[in-house]
Amino acid sequence: MTVRRKYLYGPVPSRRLGLSYGVDIVPFKVCTLDCVYCQLGRTVEKTVKRMDFAPVEEILAELTEALAEGPKADFITIGGSGEPTLHCRLGELIDGIKGITDIPAALLTNGTLFDRKDVRDDCANLDVVLPSLDAGDEQTFRRIDRPEPTISLENVISGLCALREEFAGQIWIEVFLVPSINAASRQIARIKEAIDRIRPDKVQLNTAVRPTADPNVVKLSAEKLQDIALRLGPLCEVIADFSIIPDGQVTGADKLGVHFDTAEKVQTVLSMLKRRPCSLDDITTALSVSRRQARKYVAQLQGAGLVEAERKGGRVFFKSVC
Repeated sequence: MTVRRKYLYGPVPSRRLGLSYGVDIVPFKVCTLDCVYCQLGRTVEKTVKRMDFAPVEEILAELTEALAEGPKADFITIGGSGEPTLHCRLGELIDGIKGITDIPAALLTNGTLFDRKDVRDDCANLDVVLPSLDAGDEQTFRRIDRPEPTISLENVISGLCALREEFAGQIWIEVFLVPSINAASRQIARIKEAIDRIRPDKVQLNTAVRPTADPNVVKLSAEKLQDIALRLGPLCEVIADFSIIPDGQVTGADKLGVHFDTAEKVQTVLSMLKRRPCSLDDITTALSVSRRQARKYVAQLQGAGLVEAERKGGRVFFKSVC
C-alpha cells in the first residue's frame, strides 16, 4: 500500500548524513534568503517572522509510523522546502523526535536566525546543525544570498558564534561557491576569517551541479574546490556531487535494505523532486533501481504533468511542477 505523507519523506541517501528521513516543516520557499543558487527556485515569501507553519503532532505521528514500518536511518533531518528555523515550535518538534527515537537529529538551515536566543534554545537538543555561510563580507552576502533587509552578515556570523558557545552538538558549515561571486582569493580569505571565528566541527564545500534559481549560476570545477578546501584548512571537505553512476548500476538504498513497490517508488520520486531537482542517477541511487526503472517512474510523473526536465551542465535534471 502506498503511504502518502505530508511532512516526512524518505529515507533517502545523503552525501552528508547517510540514510536520512527528511522532515519538511515550512511551506515551499518561505525563507529568510533568496539565494541565487537555490535548487528550488526563487523565494515565494521572504520573512524573518516565526510562525506555527505545520502541526507538530501530525509530524511526529508520521515519523512514528515511518519508523515502525521502515528501516532505521542514520539521521532524522529537519529541513525541506523553506527555512526551518522560521517554525516557532521547532524546539517542541525536536524534543518530540528525541522522545520517540534514538536516531540522531540534524537541522539543515541557512543559519540566519541564530542571533536570536529563542532559536538557539530551540536547537539545543539537536545532534548536528548544518548552517550555510557563503560570504565573508556584506556586499558578497547580499549578492549571493539576497537576504531579508533586516539581516546582516555580521548578525549571521555573531549568531553562529553564539551557537558555538552554547551548543553541545556538532556544527557543520556548508559554503556554496559560485565562480563569479564568492570564489576569488579575496572572498575565500574573508570566508576563512569568519569560519575561524565560528569554530565549526566541519566545513563542507558545494557548488552548482543542479539547476539553480538564477540560470546563469555555473559550477566551480572539482579541482578548484579541492584547492579552496586546502586553503580553508584540515576540517574542510568537498561535498559537491560530480559523480555519474553507470547505467544499470544499483547502489545506495539496496545495500541498506530499503525496498518499495512500484507505486511507492513513483510517490517517493515525486517527494524527492519537490525538495530538489534530481538526475536519473540520483533517483537510481536513492531508490536502488536501474536507470531504465528510474526513467519509467519519471515518465509516469511527466505524463501526469507533475514533473518537468531541465538541462544543467550537460546533465538532465527533473523537478516537480506541483
